[in-house]
Amino acid sequence: MDRPSSPLPPSQHQLGIPKPMPRNMMFFILLGGLVFFTLILSLNHSATGTRKLSWGEFRQELDAGNIINVNAIGTSFSGKIKSPDHKDSAKTGITKFSTEIPLTALADQELEKHLYTKLGKEYSASPVPDILGTLMIVSMIASVGIVIAFIFMFRRTRDQILSGAGNGLLGFGRSPARRYNNNVNRPTTFEDVAGLDSIKNELLEIVDYLKDPQKYQRMGARVPKGTLLVGPPGTGKTLLGRAVAGEAGVPFFSINGSEFIQMFAGVGASRVRDLFQTAKEAAPAILFIDEIDAVGRHRGTGIGSGHDEREQTLNQILSEMDGFTPSESVMVMAATNRPDVLDPALLRPGRFDRHITVDRPTVKGREAIFKVHIRNIPLSSDVDLNVLARRTVGFTGADIRNLVNEATLWATRNGKNEVEKIDFDYAQDKVVMGLRREEVITPEERKKVAYHEAGHTVAGWFQPLSSPVHKVSIVPRGRSLGATYTLPEGDQIGLSAKQAHAQLAFAMGGRAAERLVFDELPAGVENDLKQATKLARRMVSSWGMSEKLGPVAFSMDETHPFLGREINTNREFSEETARLIDEEVCRFLAEADVLATQLLREHRTLLDQLAAALEAEEEIEESRLIEILGSPPFKIEKKE
Repeated sequence: MDRPSSPLPPSQHQLGIPKPMPRNMMFFILLGGLVFFTLILSLNHSATGTRKLSWGEFRQELDAGNIINVNAIGTSFSGKIKSPDHKDSAKTGITKFSTEIPLTALADQELEKHLYTKLGKEYSASPVPDILGTLMIVSMIASVGIVIAFIFMFRRTRDQILSGAGNGLLGFGRSPARRYNNNVNRPTTFEDVAGLDSIKNELLEIVDYLKDPQKYQRMGARVPKGTLLVGPPGTGKTLLGRAVAGEAGVPFFSINGSEFIQMFAGVGASRVRDLFQTAKEAAPAILFIDEIDAVGRHRGTGIGSGHDEREQTLNQILSEMDGFTPSESVMVMAATNRPDVLDPALLRPGRFDRHITVDRPTVKGREAIFKVHIRNIPLSSDVDLNVLARRTVGFTGADIRNLVNEATLWATRNGKNEVEKIDFDYAQDKVVMGLRREEVITPEERKKVAYHEAGHTVAGWFQPLSSPVHKVSIVPRGRSLGATYTLPEGDQIGLSAKQAHAQLAFAMGGRAAERLVFDELPAGVENDLKQATKLARRMVSSWGMSEKLGPVAFSMDETHPFLGREINTNREFSEETARLIDEEVCRFLAEADVLATQLLREHRTLLDQLAAALEAEEEIEESRLIEILGSPPFKIEKKE
């Protein structure tokens, strides 16, 4: 993985890391702290052993002859006093004292005479010291120190801004984009992007333009300014952007759309200007904006008017993309998984001219992705990447990477030198179903779960258009007590009516088995019914598979462009049509239930044998299923 860096190893100053403090300055700071700490300790030590006297006690001790000497400073008296009990000073019986003269005693003219009479030369008086000059000196030193500190902070912030760190006191408007330099480590190329061959061919034109822009300019061709990558999370949109930069050998600036938005108005627009200016100075270059929907949503929706910070930032992006001249070889690439919420002005030709859909990989694509992620992993000979690819229908590149990593971690924890097939099986169960639950279920509940999963298996095994069953398990994982895995021979781009009805019968097999064997309707089939009902409703209302309703689509979903989610249901058909849709959905599910029950009745002996084997073994693979049920009578030919 490439790391953000400069052509030369970045210094601490370039990375925005504060410079270490000089050693002599640290020495003086430590010395001053030590002196201050020593002074505090000495003051505390001198304060201890001093006897606090009230004015009345002082007069009594003075008249009794216990006061040895007095030093008067302003209204404070301090000195030495005899300690009759010898508790404060065991050797001499003398301790220190202090007291304050009350306001009423200040007007007593006989007080000083009385003190001289009792103490003589042991009494001394001095005026309050004038500390005004000292305070002025301290204030001047503090002021100079504050000015020096401010100058130091200002210079440091300026250096950060000039070096590109931009996160100092005055760096709010600087772009936080990260620059990936492919000269430091092995560059990311199209060889690292598997399963997206058609998309890579589309992006080769951009690579060719960045390598030799004059070739296109001589012919008068205008290469698209912006390319928008649209697809589900984890499909490799950011990886594609870095691969384009690696193939072209140009700088790659990456930023997230949310990094433009700040609490201060105008900061986002300032960062956009700085980002585009930086990319122009490094041209030819690629400017990649990830999650652009965070800043590029529809304007004029939700809370906020034209002065909203998000709208100002979006307006600045639109202005900067219009400001590119034909001679500027800067390519803007953006990625999002919500194209429906983007502002139309951002998507029009001249800004993001090309929209490339990065979809989930096919079987061949998933196999190629597996090959990329296992390059540095020792594999056992029993691992078949084609089987893994067919078992991971719907997985993205990030999901496959996570699966390979989980299998490797599990093999390492068990002290293996190679990653085996059983490790991938464990990893897939963990990723898809969750961790294994440790609670113990009753034998009766275990038997019901075994018949439930056996019902799914038999209902799918003896149907001509159902996907073959690959594995059955009654190990509790996540929120499920068991699972039945199918293994499609290839990717299904479309779904025929017969295949959809076969899937409905497969989904109803577990419920039909429990009703057939235990003569009761179970409560643990909620997920099966939910998935089957969803499929049946799409068959009726979206795919036109109902003869009674005909080839008409009855859509009921409407999404809000700002919130990006469904907020209401707007039906464009009558209540009578809605009733017919519900009737047809119920009819499809009832027919699937009848078909599943019929299949289980015909193969009741095999159902009992499979349920018993599941109770004993917990997990059964395809080879063991063939031993119990025989070869599938309707083998689906493998699609190339």
